[in-house]
Amino acid sequence: MAAGKEIRGKIKSVENTKKITKAMEMVAASKMRKAQDRMRAARPYSEKIRNIAANLGQANPEYVHPFMKSNDAKTAGFIVVTTDKGLCGGMNTNVLRAVTAKLRELQSQGVSTQTVAIGNKGLGFLNRVGAQVVSHVTGLGDTPHLDKLIGPVKVLLDAYAEGKINGVYLAYTKFINTMKQESVVEQLLPLSSEKMQAEKTEHGWDYIYEPDAQSVIDDLLVRYVESLIYQAVAENMASEQSARMVAMKAATDNAGNVIGELKLVYNKTRQAAITKELSEIVAGAAAV
Repeated sequence: MAAGKEIRGKIKSVENTKKITKAMEMVAASKMRKAQDRMRAARPYSEKIRNIAANLGQANPEYVHPFMKSNDAKTAGFIVVTTDKGLCGGMNTNVLRAVTAKLRELQSQGVSTQTVAIGNKGLGFLNRVGAQVVSHVTGLGDTPHLDKLIGPVKVLLDAYAEGKINGVYLAYTKFINTMKQESVVEQLLPLSSEKMQAEKTEHGWDYIYEPDAQSVIDDLLVRYVESLIYQAVAENMASEQSARMVAMKAATDNAGNVIGELKLVYNKTRQAAITKELSEIVAGAAAV
């Protein structure tokens, strides 16, 4: 029964794995609800400041913020948002594949790139492919904090304001629903992109600025960019927990199927051994 003992060991091993994946599924489900609530709570602020920034770009043409000007630099910036941990299906793979395609497209146009990595998986990938990582942040935990994101991202924002890079792209995974997450690579700077044009309203009106338009617009547009980045991180965290819950549920179901197949093989092996022993006993009795 050496074969049977080996199969019993495999069944025990898979059962232990099934317990782990089931526990991880339950933890991810709990964290998913909190991450979704956090993401939905941040959306109204993000939408409102996006509308205000779009109106400002239309309403005050005498002052143009550096973020709304394009330049001819031959370098682009990327902010890549990924997870710190794995076991979340193909979520990181999909967004990094989209980033790779965009990097190759820019390189074919003779544009070099600088990157900021938010998340350990993205940092490891960018280092492996030889991308220039100017700053990074990892270990954000389950709750993103804006003060941890501002420092690394400010490197690219300052470089754009100084005219050293011609655009900043934001790559993250957008939360659609529990079963679907979408990889997104969108242009963050300059703000006069097609995305911001779509946000503009048909009404021609202006705000009243205190103390003056330049001070208000300078502060507001920086907050606008920061809010978009924070929203991207919140969306990515909600997507991470959803993808992990789905992946762990699939792993748990697969483990149950494997256990069923192994038990069937074990029972067949055990029955064959019993039949063989009975045949030997009968053959011995017949010989006597």
